[in-house]
Amino acid sequence: MTTTAAPAEWIDSSHATRRLLITLALMTLGNASMYVMAVVLPSVQAEFGVGRGNASFPYTLMMLGFGLGGMWMGKLADRRGVMTPLLIGAVGTGLGFTWAGMSGSLLSFSLAHGVMLGLLGSSVTFAPLLADTALWWNKRRGIAVAVCASGNYLAGTVWPALAQRGIDAMGWRDTYLLLGLVCGGGMALLATAMRQRPPLPQAPVAPPSMGSQTVVHSTERPMGLSVGMAQGLLFVAGVACCVAMAMPQVHIVAYCSDLGFGAARGAEMLSLMLGAGIVSRLVSGAICDRIGGLRTLLLGSVLQGVALLLFLPFDGLVSLYIIAALFGLFQGGIVPSYAIIIREYFSPKEAGARTGAVIFATLLGMALGGWLSGVIFDMTGSYRAAFLNGIAWNLVNMAIAFSLLWRVRRMAAA
Repeated sequence: MTTTAAPAEWIDSSHATRRLLITLALMTLGNASMYVMAVVLPSVQAEFGVGRGNASFPYTLMMLGFGLGGMWMGKLADRRGVMTPLLIGAVGTGLGFTWAGMSGSLLSFSLAHGVMLGLLGSSVTFAPLLADTALWWNKRRGIAVAVCASGNYLAGTVWPALAQRGIDAMGWRDTYLLLGLVCGGGMALLATAMRQRPPLPQAPVAPPSMGSQTVVHSTERPMGLSVGMAQGLLFVAGVACCVAMAMPQVHIVAYCSDLGFGAARGAEMLSLMLGAGIVSRLVSGAICDRIGGLRTLLLGSVLQGVALLLFLPFDGLVSLYIIAALFGLFQGGIVPSYAIIIREYFSPKEAGARTGAVIFATLLGMALGGWLSGVIFDMTGSYRAAFLNGIAWNLVNMAIAFSLLWRVRRMAAA
């Protein structure tokens, strides 16, 4: 299926705005599965007669598929345009919900989530769309990418409540079948509006200047490093920031239960955290337009470290609500900043694949961080050491962001 490049004057235009709104809707539909799974977990556990750990396995497979599929779909978008992978994602999402809803065993249910909903479905509606959005904007690229990325949190706000109503009214299986029709069909319709590719050819677009200094660009030596070294450092940074990020996001409910506040209070804090994350992504996007991706990454990393430190001395109910909100406000802009950095320093022809690789690193960090925090808790009987572990990983991210920014500033001053 062929796609054509849009004219250059469409960058930063009303066409780009309309495409951004379509992208936001696509991400909201495509990311439904990762939040709906949490809602149906008790029903699935009871249906198949398994423990909570085994019932959580489909989610683990889905997130792995999400990360791996993002790299593959990103490469496909680089070659064919984003519409082709979006149509594949629409089919994967529709068939995945249908397969899962008709599954007769936990294994079948897990494969539906890992292969169809993760690898072929939701993977299309994150990294490839972040990369595509970054190519359509120059003047307001940061806020545009932030709006796109907010679709993930918007899905987490919309779909759990709707899914719970469906489960109460008609059961989880029929709810999944309806979700397949709505999300898969909606994605297919919206994908046809994404036919045109970004205007080509495009060179990397410079980040905002640093005072009187001008940033030196080379797609062969991004940030003064080899392409492989620069990509590798961003990969490690992605893992490190999200190992730290996972501690509160994955364990806040259990942490509140251990403190005697109950799981309901922890769930409220998680919702507050995600809601604040939407605000954070929009504000960070506006900041990114002024200071560039690298400095936005460093700023977010420093603030996330501060929020993690606040968890150590304060464990009262009111203080935890406040810190949860602060954590959401501080960390929401970190992941989108990687897409901006890729756009600013790497070849735009490889934006999809390279963004997909870094987003996979962040998902790997979330998975690793959630698991490590649980292991550390089992070893120590407390989350204090787990918070310290998160802070240590956050320092790694800060060090990488600072070193890359220092290299860019040194190159500009030369």
